[in-house]
Amino acid sequence: MCLVRAVGGSAYGRAMRLLHTSDWHLGRTLHGVSLHEAQSAVLDRIAGLVENPPDGVPIDAVLVAGDVYDRGVPPVESVQLFEWTLSRLAQSTTVVVTSGNHDSAIRLGYGAGLFRDRIRMITDPALLDLPVLLEGSDGVQVAVYGIPYLDPDHARAALAPGGAGGPGEPDGLLPRSHQAVVAAACDRIRDDLARRDGWRSVVMAHAFVAGAEPSDSERSIMVGGVDRVAGTVFRGIDYAALGHLHGPQAPAAADGSVVRYSGSPLRYSFSEQHQHKVVLLVDVPASGPALVSPVEIEQPRPMATLSGRLDELLTDAALSVHEQSWVRVTVTDRVRPDSLMDRLKTRFPHALQVFHEPEGAIDRGRSGTTAVSERDPRELGADFIAHVTKTEASRGEIDAFTAGYEAAVAARRAAEAHEVA
Repeated sequence: MCLVRAVGGSAYGRAMRLLHTSDWHLGRTLHGVSLHEAQSAVLDRIAGLVENPPDGVPIDAVLVAGDVYDRGVPPVESVQLFEWTLSRLAQSTTVVVTSGNHDSAIRLGYGAGLFRDRIRMITDPALLDLPVLLEGSDGVQVAVYGIPYLDPDHARAALAPGGAGGPGEPDGLLPRSHQAVVAAACDRIRDDLARRDGWRSVVMAHAFVAGAEPSDSERSIMVGGVDRVAGTVFRGIDYAALGHLHGPQAPAAADGSVVRYSGSPLRYSFSEQHQHKVVLLVDVPASGPALVSPVEIEQPRPMATLSGRLDELLTDAALSVHEQSWVRVTVTDRVRPDSLMDRLKTRFPHALQVFHEPEGAIDRGRSGTTAVSERDPRELGADFIAHVTKTEASRGEIDAFTAGYEAAVAARRAAEAHEVA
C-alpha cells in the first residue's frame, strides 16, 4: 500500500486532479527514422503541463497506462529519457506507471520497491489489487489500481479463483481470452475497493475495449481469435485510464463509470495524421462522475499524404506548407521517374514513404487457372505490361512483347533440336 498526500483541488471544487497519458513507445522509429528527438519534445511538453497547469490547478498524479517503451529491450537513450522524465515529474507530483504489451514488465518494474514514494511502478499482476492511495488536502480520497498488460496464456492461471487449479475451465484455469483475465482482475479490485469506504476508484489498464477504433501503429494482442474486452468489466469503477490504442476516445462503459483512452502523445503512423494528440486532465470529485478535459499536445512535426505528378509536387506553391512535414507521397507519372526519392527530398527532406501509382492504373486480376504456357502471347504480354506499369498496354508495347516472346520460343526450340541431334 502507498499513501500519498496530494495538494490542491480543481476548477470543479473538491476533486482530485489527475493527468492521464499512455503509449509513449520510447525507442520507436517511423519508417526507419528515429523519433527520439520528437519523443523528447512531447515529454517535455507533458512535464511542462504538470509544472505549470493550464488552469492553475495542481496535478495530484500522472498516470502512464502502459507501453512506456516500444520493445522489451529499449535503446539506452530511451531509458535515459524515461529516467529524466520521471525525475522531472516527481519533483511536482506522484507518477504511477503500468506496463503494456510492448514493455518488458520485469525490466520496466526493476527497482519498483526502491523508488521514493512519488514514483510507483506497477508491473506485477499479483499486485493489481494493492492500490496507490492518494489523499487530497480537501478530503477527496482516490485509490489508484494498476492492471499491467495481462497475457491470457499466463494470467488465466494466476487470476483463476483460488489460483491455478481453482474453478473455471475444466482444467481449473480461466478461459483463454483477454475478456476473462481483465474481468477477473477487475473483480479482485472491486473486492478490495469494497473494504475502502469513502474512497473513489481509478483503474489503469492496457487493453482493447470493444467499440474503440484502432490505428495502424498498434501491435495486435489477439489471442484465440479474440482481442477485445467489454467496457462493462469496469462497472463500479469511477474512472478507467486506458492504454494500448493510439487515438483518444471514449468506448462504451457500464453506467456510472467513465472509461477513456488518452491515446499516444505522438503520431506513430500515417493513419494517425489527422488525430489531435492529447493528454487528459481528469477531475475525480468526492461524489459524482469524473470530469475529463483533453489538453492538446503540439506535435514536433506535422504529417501529410501527398499525391500527383512529380513536376507538380516539386513546383506547386500550395504544397510549401508541407515542406517540413513527415510526408507519404504517391507519384502518378505514367513512367516511374528516375531518382524519385532523391528528387522529392530536394523539396520534402522528411519524406518517409514514396509510391509510384500511374494515373489510369488498372486491375487486371483474373479468375480461373489457365496455364501461362497455354495463353495467347499478346494477352500474356498485355497482362504483364499492365501489372508492371499499372496502365493499359499500348499496341506498340504488345507488339514488342510478342516479338520478344516469339524470339525466345524460337531460340529454345533451336536449342532443343541441337541437343537431340
